[in-house]
Amino acid sequence: MSTRNTVIVTGASSGLGFAVAKAFLDLGYNVVGNGRSQARLDEAAKALGNSDRFLAVAGDIALPETAERLFDHAIEAFGSVDVLVNNAGIFIAKPFADYTVQDIDAMIDTNLRGVVYPSQVAARHMVARKSGHIVNITANLGLQPDRHVTAAMAVLIKGGLNDVTRALALELSPHNVRVSAVAPGIIDTPMHSPETHAFLSGLNPMNRLGRPEDIAEAVLYLVRSSFTNGVVLPVDGGASTGRW
Repeated sequence: MSTRNTVIVTGASSGLGFAVAKAFLDLGYNVVGNGRSQARLDEAAKALGNSDRFLAVAGDIALPETAERLFDHAIEAFGSVDVLVNNAGIFIAKPFADYTVQDIDAMIDTNLRGVVYPSQVAARHMVARKSGHIVNITANLGLQPDRHVTAAMAVLIKGGLNDVTRALALELSPHNVRVSAVAPGIIDTPMHSPETHAFLSGLNPMNRLGRPEDIAEAVLYLVRSSFTNGVVLPVDGGASTGRW
């Protein structure tokens, strides 16, 4: 059983989740990474190069049994869970009237259920321990929609997650459990094809894309800042500051 702190990161096999997992490993944490594909998690583990401190647990995070299994494996391997990072998510941008039933179900499954179920397990575990931190990866569009990005379903779900972050922080604070969020803007990940980068760079006043490491740094700041709680931290080049 490890004496190191332990973090669970959902969506850890690529993109933002991979960067977050690497940042915690570099900080000395044990990391339990979740993703749908065991093969992709195995590739991530090889790239991270910390096989003794990275535990891959594949499964659909929209299912409550996956959340339970994540914590069971983490506790069995490392003793407890100190941090949960709800990172797994999908983004579908289209006019509101064009969202299909399949689009809506997919976004609710991953972006909503995929936060609710692991957060419920985390709350029970962390309240019992009187210690812990839940960090949600949301979206800056949930703070300020952009007429150039038609993504009302993302605004609906991610905006709700921004609000529930604050509500859970109030609910869990008496138990010494903190809840915070990082709200990314446009980040340079495989989600965005290179031919869209010029347009996307113009969606913030800094006129560039963010890096996955920018999000990882923000997560680490929230975790390490012991008097920061209930915060939704935009990391978006200033896109949500107002009209510009």
